[in-house]
Amino acid sequence: MQSANMFLRKIVRSSVLPFAAQHGMKKDLFPLSRTLSLSPCLTQDNSCNPSEKIDLDAWKKVMRSGLQEEVSETVSEHKELSTLAAAREILEMWRLAGRSVPENISEEQLKTFVECPSKSAKKKYLKYLHLKELYKKNDKRKMEEKRERRLETEEQAAKTDETKRNSFICLWANCMDRAYNWRVAQSMIFGQPLVFDMSYEKDMSIREVANTVRQLVLSEGCNRRSVDPFHIHFCNFKDDSLYHKEFIKHYREAWGKLLITVTDQCYTDVFPKDKLIYLTADSPKVMKTFDHDKIYIVGSMVDRSIKTGVSLARAKRLGLETAALPLEKYLLWNTGAKNLTLDQMMHILLTLKDTGDWKAALEFVPKRKYCGFISKPVHELKKTLNLMNTLQLGKRQDEVRKQFAKNYSKKRTQK
Repeated sequence: MQSANMFLRKIVRSSVLPFAAQHGMKKDLFPLSRTLSLSPCLTQDNSCNPSEKIDLDAWKKVMRSGLQEEVSETVSEHKELSTLAAAREILEMWRLAGRSVPENISEEQLKTFVECPSKSAKKKYLKYLHLKELYKKNDKRKMEEKRERRLETEEQAAKTDETKRNSFICLWANCMDRAYNWRVAQSMIFGQPLVFDMSYEKDMSIREVANTVRQLVLSEGCNRRSVDPFHIHFCNFKDDSLYHKEFIKHYREAWGKLLITVTDQCYTDVFPKDKLIYLTADSPKVMKTFDHDKIYIVGSMVDRSIKTGVSLARAKRLGLETAALPLEKYLLWNTGAKNLTLDQMMHILLTLKDTGDWKAALEFVPKRKYCGFISKPVHELKKTLNLMNTLQLGKRQDEVRKQFAKNYSKKRTQK
């Protein structure tokens, strides 16, 4: 009997009392009707406490309600799984039919699709998921292509490194470097100066300054490999400026070994004013020939917003002569600005210095900016155009006269 009472007490304490306290039924759990008394000798201190009583009817109600809730939960879960499975089958059919349905859809997305209030909302949600999946696939494809290109470049670099290990190629490269350095060293003594104005840092953003320095690095390399290089001057160059930091990023330890002249002075303080010519696209004066006795100035500026008149205003303030390249004289120019990059200007000036041929020099202008070269001067083209117009007008007058005579003869015969 004692073992049975202990067993019932354990059941009550472990299951019924916590559940009743959770549902707020603890106060009504001990009514006077139909009770079950437990022996007082079951307490730990064996003291004579009043007997504990439990309402069996309330206990049965609680147990039945728990069973009903469990059954309802299982039924709802089965219904939800069946609806999700049906929705997944419908989506698979739509996808095979060619509709914009994602290939892979998660359980949460499927529930969101089922809970959409209307058909149009379901279609929009499926279209959104489909586009999202396409974007992910495109990003993955681009990353794979980028990785393949990187691997190819690494393989090519490894092959070139293997070829560079050849002693003859290394000797040839060293000899060419020495020859280039010798030419540039001679140009620093006997060559024609070319000035880059480095005073436009305030007129550019950090990205534009970086692009400018990149173009200047290309210009220096082109000048170094030429037959008769210029003596490059960087004027108005300040230490610890953005120009300086970007040059150190590119050249690193070789920055102090470059065979160029870098100064913080203005070019008007270094060279006489009567020999200076500022090259700017905004100048009203057009450059006809390349003068070997003059010193040309190029503004070190990359302006994406095309700030017109900045270099021309600076040249006028300093009282310098200006000139623009004869682009319209030799090229059938398209619509757009006539600003060129610094490395393109270097190629053009080097070609003019070596050959004096404008057609060969202007080959370095990007092909997208012009339709072709003009074979004849502009005034001759105007003369031929006027002549063609007069000839066409005269031909038209003859046709009108013949038609009038024909109509007039018909009228005479009808009379």
